[in-house]
Order: sequence, then C-alpha cells, then structure tokens
Amino acid sequence: MCPVSGQESYEELITYLTRTCPLSPGEAAKVVADVLGYFAEPADRYVRRRHRELKDRGLTNELAFEQIAAELRERRFAAPELSLRQLRRIVYG
Repeated sequence: MCPVSGQESYEELITYLTRTCPLSPGEAAKVVADVLGYFAEPADRYVRRRHRELKDRGLTNELAFEQIAAELRERRFAAPELSLRQLRRIVYG
C-alpha cells in the first residue's frame, strides 16, 4: 500500500476503506492523506483561511469572527511539537 504524507502508511485504514467503499487503494490513500491534512492545519492558519473565505462570501468581520469562534469549539487541531523538556513539564509540573 501507499504511505501517506511521509508518515506511517495507515495500511489497515486504507485496506478497510477499499473493502467498505468503492475506492481503489490509491484513491483510499488519497482520502486518508486529505483527511490527515485537514486535521493537521494549525489553528492560526485555520483562522486566517476561514476569515478570508467568509469575507469573500460577504460576511462582515463581526459575523465572520463569531462564526469562526463557533467553528473552533468543534474542530480538532494538530498538537504543537513539544520538546522532551516540555513533555516532562506537562507530566511533572
């Protein structure tokens, strides 16, 4: 199977998708990569992108920021990269 975005291959997920959906292995790998990319977008980049999209649709800043704030409560974001020291501080304070 195809590796996804240089990360682990997600072969089990790709196999599952090809078994349960009318997708080829290549198409399933593309879907997995797209979904991972979607959820890997950092919050600041998401805010800028959504603001631009909402402004292009004619929303005022007030309405755009209200909508973005509501969306942020429902969205998952990639964790920031943490050093070993930062990880230790999380655990031990």
